[in-house]
Amino acid sequence: MNAPIQQLAISLGVMQVARKVPFEDPEILHYVRIGYIVSQLIILAMYFYVSQKIKSKNDQTVLKYVDAPNPMSQDEPQLVTTTVRDYDLSETSKLIRSAYTGIAMMTFLHLYMKYTQPLFVQAIMGLKGLYDAKTVKLHILGWAAEGDLKRPFKAAPGMFGATAGPQTDKAAIDEAEKRIGAKKEE
Repeated sequence: MNAPIQQLAISLGVMQVARKVPFEDPEILHYVRIGYIVSQLIILAMYFYVSQKIKSKNDQTVLKYVDAPNPMSQDEPQLVTTTVRDYDLSETSKLIRSAYTGIAMMTFLHLYMKYTQPLFVQAIMGLKGLYDAKTVKLHILGWAAEGDLKRPFKAAPGMFGATAGPQTDKAAIDEAEKRIGAKKEE
């Protein structure tokens, strides 16, 4: 089962379980709030721990790839030259920003809109997202950097299998370097 279908199946299952939870009971709602807060603290703590592990490893291996442009823009693909350390830190930073965005959305939905069911769902889905994070798999779980975990990470396939990730082949890198050299001469 591919990742988006699996994500959808798990979220639908969690939503069905959440329907059975009596959120009207103040004590249960209190425990759900505590569970949500604890899960978000665990997620953020793990991401910050991953950042510290990346910094302590300090892998200065050079990583070159051609970043896929936004399909809606007319921009040309950009050549990116970085280190494994900086690449992993930027990917972890994206995960931290995503966690903060989710917390802000849940705060709005729960405090202003008075929705309670998403607290339960996001507490569980956030922990699943933590397990699925590629930098967590590499630096905490100790998985090898091969296949889907090979840097630069491929974009997760969409619901219909479409994906546009970075190009790492020598021809694409050479083409991007020639384009940069031609612009510098102008």
